[in-house]
Amino acid sequence: MRQIRKFARDRRGAAVIEYGLILALVFLVIVGTVHTLASHVISTWNAVSNNVASSNS
Repeated sequence: MRQIRKFARDRRGAAVIEYGLILALVFLVIVGTVHTLASHVISTWNAVSNNVASSNS
């Protein structure tokens, strides 16, 4: 019983969980940004490819 009370009062784990949540949020923002940028880059290269193909015709 003493161990359970000691564990319940320990707050070091809470800080680790908070840092983990912040890290997960930063990771999701980075993934979302990369996905958005990739879509724009792909559409730009497709437009360039279409313009080059149409100029060769």
